[in-house]
Amino acid sequence: MRFIATCKLGLESVVAGELRALGIEIDQVYDARITFFGDEHTLARALLWLRAAERVLLEVASFPANSFDELFEGVKALDWKKYLPRDANIHVNGKSAKSGLFSVSDCQRITKKAIVESLRSAYHTQTLPETGKEVIVEIGMLRDIATLALDACGAGLSRRGYRTYNVAAPLSETLGAGLVLLSRYRGDRPLIDPMCGSGTIPIEAAMIAQRRAPGLNRPFAAEVWHFLKNDTFKLAREQANDSILNTPVDIWGSDIDARSIQLCKQHAKKAGVMLNWAVRDFRELPQQQPGGILITNPPYGERMMEKKEAQQVYKDMRGAFSGLEGWSLHIITASSEFERLYGLRSSKRRKLTNGGMPCTLYQYFPKPQ
Repeated sequence: MRFIATCKLGLESVVAGELRALGIEIDQVYDARITFFGDEHTLARALLWLRAAERVLLEVASFPANSFDELFEGVKALDWKKYLPRDANIHVNGKSAKSGLFSVSDCQRITKKAIVESLRSAYHTQTLPETGKEVIVEIGMLRDIATLALDACGAGLSRRGYRTYNVAAPLSETLGAGLVLLSRYRGDRPLIDPMCGSGTIPIEAAMIAQRRAPGLNRPFAAEVWHFLKNDTFKLAREQANDSILNTPVDIWGSDIDARSIQLCKQHAKKAGVMLNWAVRDFRELPQQQPGGILITNPPYGERMMEKKEAQQVYKDMRGAFSGLEGWSLHIITASSEFERLYGLRSSKRRKLTNGGMPCTLYQYFPKPQ
């Protein structure tokens, strides 16, 4: 089977690296998606273990479609009975880019109609009750090529199950994990997020350090697909459970907002990790041992604070972080003026998105001794 892992722009290499670490062969890497081949066990492991991916899809078919008639006939010709039971509750999502068929709603409507026609013929019936489990079908149009796929996730992969309460402008779990992986953190050094909000970055870092599969405590749509082996996910979950390392981690999350820290403690408990939390202004960062990692998502101004206040935060960060000898710093922000306000050019910059907003990850690595 051919699968598609989708991700935020800028995280393609991270997700590809995750797949390779799982021993999964990469097919191609595109903008915001990676394709790979495998069987149902490959799918189960990808769903359980991918930290920075947004979704995993099973590709059904891909074909040229320059008109709605071509789209209808192409979808109808597919063997949908192989994937969908007679009572499937079919929901079609869609997207279109650089294609003549640019109306997403029309693509969705025609795809649904063609699938229904195919199933009516295959099941020799005039009615489909759609009273069973929901199955999400995605129609993607790119450069006049239609790709049909089944969504294996249900809720997106960012829904780990541990974050039940939010603060303003929370960082998604998938982006938080992506930042940790881009920082090169592997659990062997101290890690701090001095503006941790709801605790996403420290919790994701702890899960990486302790080899906790991010999807272990949630269900997936593919678990009820009738064409997969019944024990596939059971075995994958058992293997993931056996991989957990209950070793202590040196991770701190702090925030000036006491309510945020209370939420962090609740989220960490649900995630099964023990971390250090503190109510503290980032300017009061205590002395740290050399050689750690700082990752943070400071306020941008556009979302949470007045722009001038956010700019003052960026200026104050330089002095607050100056005592971190030998540390690497990883700061994500939407501000194009960050380096000027911080007063230091970064070692590396990476374009990302956060909540649909274009952002940049500024990375400062210590100079080699």
